[in-house]
Amino acid sequence: MKRYKVQKTYDEINRKIKEGKAVVVTAEEIIDIVRKKGAVKAAKEVDVVTTGTFSPMCSSGVLINFGHSVPGAKASKVWFNTVPAYAGLAAVDCYLGAAEPAEDDPLNKVYPGEFKYGGGHVISDLLAGKKIRLKVEAYGTDCYPNRGFEKDITLKSLPQATLCNPRNAYQNYNCAVNLSKRTIYTYMGTLRPRAGNANYATAGQLSPLINDPYYLTIGIGTKIFLGGSTGFVSWQGTQHKPNVKRTKKGVPLVPAGTIWVMGDLKQMKPEWLVGVSLQGYGCSLAVGLGIPIPILNEEIVQYTAVSDEEIFTKIVDYGNPKGTSKSCGMVNYAQLKSGTIQINGRDVPTVPMSSLVKAREIAEILKQWILKGNFTLTEPQQMLPGVSRD
Repeated sequence: MKRYKVQKTYDEINRKIKEGKAVVVTAEEIIDIVRKKGAVKAAKEVDVVTTGTFSPMCSSGVLINFGHSVPGAKASKVWFNTVPAYAGLAAVDCYLGAAEPAEDDPLNKVYPGEFKYGGGHVISDLLAGKKIRLKVEAYGTDCYPNRGFEKDITLKSLPQATLCNPRNAYQNYNCAVNLSKRTIYTYMGTLRPRAGNANYATAGQLSPLINDPYYLTIGIGTKIFLGGSTGFVSWQGTQHKPNVKRTKKGVPLVPAGTIWVMGDLKQMKPEWLVGVSLQGYGCSLAVGLGIPIPILNEEIVQYTAVSDEEIFTKIVDYGNPKGTSKSCGMVNYAQLKSGTIQINGRDVPTVPMSSLVKAREIAEILKQWILKGNFTLTEPQQMLPGVSRD
């Protein structure tokens, strides 16, 4: 068992937050603090490090209760502005997936498809206060005889709307290129032929799970910034894969951990949940998410001090005609954020799928919430499945 020179508890940090005495910095600010003062002194001085990311996160959606009609109906099919939702939950409960396209969308029949409207756009419209056309079909039962209805709804008129995202905040991700001779359209955006561009997807040194690589503080019950309001980590995300190759500082070299997050959609803001159209691929939702990292000891603060130069990811060829990913080497986030990387001896422009500006804004907003005493930390009830650090 490790012995630390600095040991704090969640209760101690929360007490300082409530008294207005907590020292809170962003994941970018902590880097220089640790470099200048060392991990032990930094851990004594700093109580919380805030992180942030804003990027398309396809595995997102909303659990909606749209309320009973008169007479009642047991919904079997549901649409919001012609976007289908899954109705196999209960009479008036459904799940609207961010990646679901409108029913009349031509998809890729006219290639590349534009995917102008889908579940993510419905979520954005709800948050913007727009009226949404709800259509319900039902088969009729003795207790729910109504066979269907249509009406306009707003977010305010819905009894409940819970953002429920099964996979968010991917811990590192590939840098995507296309070495084939034709343009391809992917979830990583449009990739021009012969490595005409290199697209990457995380906020690097601001990215939440990069700052807690072994999930020492992030687990079930962790309170977070989600969509402009508060949310919670409710489980490990789908595709959570902690047992991957990592650097000496714990940073995974390939996609690794993910989190399942939830929150009250009615409390969120449209600028932090934005519908996305990915040409030739589909619909999605850009999600604003930030996690506070409590500085319980010097080991944790050392992890939060990771810089873009120390975060590496794999360059992957998405244009392989056999459908298998081919590695083209490694690159760090400082190189990616510079705007150009070298592949096979030539310069290739880089394109972020994530917004660094918005990631910084999220980390700063979360910092101010804590400094003002409006946001305290929650101790996880169960840690995410992790990997041994020995």
